[in-house]
This record gives sequence, structure tokens and C-alpha cells, in this order.
Amino acid sequence: MPKGSPELTEKRKNEILDACRKIYGAQGFYGVTVKGISAQVSLTRPAIYNYFETKEEILLGLLVREYADWCGELERVAALAGGLSREELSAEMAHTLEEREILLRILNMNLFEIELNSRVERLAEFKGQFLRAVNAMSEILRAYRKGAEESECEEFCQTFSAFLLGCYPFTVHTEKQIEAMRLANVKMREPGIYEMVYRCVYRLL
Repeated sequence: MPKGSPELTEKRKNEILDACRKIYGAQGFYGVTVKGISAQVSLTRPAIYNYFETKEEILLGLLVREYADWCGELERVAALAGGLSREELSAEMAHTLEEREILLRILNMNLFEIELNSRVERLAEFKGQFLRAVNAMSEILRAYRKGAEESECEEFCQTFSAFLLGCYPFTVHTEKQIEAMRLANVKMREPGIYEMVYRCVYRLL
């Protein structure tokens, strides 16, 4: 277990997660290594293992942090939803994910590998944040659609959560993918995250 105050422990964990975010954003899942992270932080590789047992647990910690930040935004929208139009609420929901490419990328591309190599108690931290998001989305629907049944909230949350798992590849393409689509004569406009989320929420409401 890491030594020091809870504040110091949290500071070091965030230092590790910040380095992971930077590497993952530039190099993807296979570019993330504990060695690479240790080169960017004030901790040695053995010291990092006091906080996370595997690189997958570090990525899971990053996902938990991203999800927690997103949940905070959802809860803010829930407090406003009762006074918003369909268009306004769709826009607010879209804004919560507009700058969350890392969250969407991990969910779509690497969650399975991360779950395989993380302790169940670490995975439970993510599931806790997922439940928080579901509760916030349910509150949003209840505030917007007065008298919404539990089954309606469940359907809304399940459909939107499934959409999030597939959103990333429709909004972000690599140069290689773009070239492959050109060679295959695939003509598809690349929408942004905001546009995709707006469309989805608008139809679900």
C-alpha cells in the first residue's frame, strides 16, 4: 500500500493518470506502459505498482475519473432539464460529451482488455460511476418528461449507453482508415461527437 496522507496518495494517483492520458491520447492502448508512465512522473516503476497492479488498472482508473467528471455534468443538466426544450436538452447532453474523446475511445476500443487484467474491486469502481450516470440520465428524463415510467427511464439509459459504446469510430477516423475508405469508394461524412450525441438524444427524447 502507498505511504503518506490521503491527499498525497490522491495527488500521486492523479499524476499517474495524467501521464497515462497523455500517452494514450497520442499512442493508444499498446503505447501505454508502466515504464513510459514512470518516465513522465515523479515515481519509479515499483512505486507505481503500489497504486495500480497493471497498466490496464491505470487505464481503468483514467476511465473512472473521466466518467466521474462526466457524471458531474449530467447531474448539472438534470437540475436544468425540467425547463428546457427538446432542442435545448439535446444540446446540453451533447455538450457533456463534446470534449470527452478519451472516455468514448476507451469504452469503444479497450474496455474488454482493461476488464480482463484489472481486479474486480477496481472494476467495481467503474461500475459505481456507471450507475451514477444511469441515475443522472434517469433524473434528466423524469425532469424533462413529467411522469416518465421506470421502464421508459431504463430504455432511455440502455439505448443511450449502447450508443456511447459505438460513437467513437463514427466520429474519429485515422489517416489509414480514411485512405482505406477512399480506396473502397466509401463516401461518408464524418460528424463530430457533438452532432452524433445531439442526434441520438433528440430522437430518444
